[in-house]
Amino acid sequence: MRHHYQRTCPEVSDKIKFYIGDVRDVHSVQDAMHGVDYVFHAAALKQVPSCEFFPIEAVKTNILGTENVLSAAIMAGVQKVICLSTDKAAYPINAMGTSKAMMEKVFIAKSRTADGTLICGTRYGNVLCSRGSVIPLFIDQIKAGKPLTVTDPKMTRFFMSLEEAVELVLYAFAHADTGDIMVQKAPASTIGDLAQAIHELFGSDNEIKTIGIRHGEKNYETLLTFEERSSAIDLGEYFRVPADKRDLHYDRYFSEGAGAPSRGGESTYEEYTSRNTEQLSVEQVKDKLLSLSYVREELAGWKAR
Repeated sequence: MRHHYQRTCPEVSDKIKFYIGDVRDVHSVQDAMHGVDYVFHAAALKQVPSCEFFPIEAVKTNILGTENVLSAAIMAGVQKVICLSTDKAAYPINAMGTSKAMMEKVFIAKSRTADGTLICGTRYGNVLCSRGSVIPLFIDQIKAGKPLTVTDPKMTRFFMSLEEAVELVLYAFAHADTGDIMVQKAPASTIGDLAQAIHELFGSDNEIKTIGIRHGEKNYETLLTFEERSSAIDLGEYFRVPADKRDLHYDRYFSEGAGAPSRGGESTYEEYTSRNTEQLSVEQVKDKLLSLSYVREELAGWKAR
């Protein structure tokens, strides 16, 4: 990465500093925080099956690593910390999602006592063509003449580009209050339609083969739970989920009630999932894929054979 920026952006490359360290080691994180104004915390183990087999490793990086980053940031007087989470943290059923859900709890708890440091987070779904994405796998399978392996064609996933994911992080940076979780509204598609869209774009005759759900996978993802949706603030293209700022003095809630009920109630709000968001057709998925430089480059190389 250092050589890449020296080669492609020599006029600004001297503004970037690189540190060798580990979020699991609070001392190496503290060294990197000196003189820092803003932190974007993206370090994570995020591959679902791997975390199922090594859950303690997910705990060390995703939970304890976040604690280290936040503690070091507060100690260094950092102004803002943006923590990146995932849709798998909502109603988690796997080790990765559970560890990221705990990561959210950690930053929300820290936000209550971090005087001078604003701590917030973002939650989003699959980033197209990111590391571990199924799209490069499908393209590699087409190029190798192998079947496109689909876990379950009816499985749905949120789709967003890397640029859209960055927009969410920057929006949270500019607009979030401490303790907030910011969510960007996103369309979804079935995995079957995604495979079909790639199949048609590349004009391949490869078989699309259903192989079954992997360890810890969900049939659909949730960006907002029912409880979060009932208290979320709709900002148009985004949702803002404010932190519950109540303290541990629960007696008044038992004796006096919690005050006003959640806005809307069950008849108005429902969880926000990849099943009830906008569903993309195969043609719309193809348009989305063609907006990605990776897919365009792979497609150009495929057609130039």
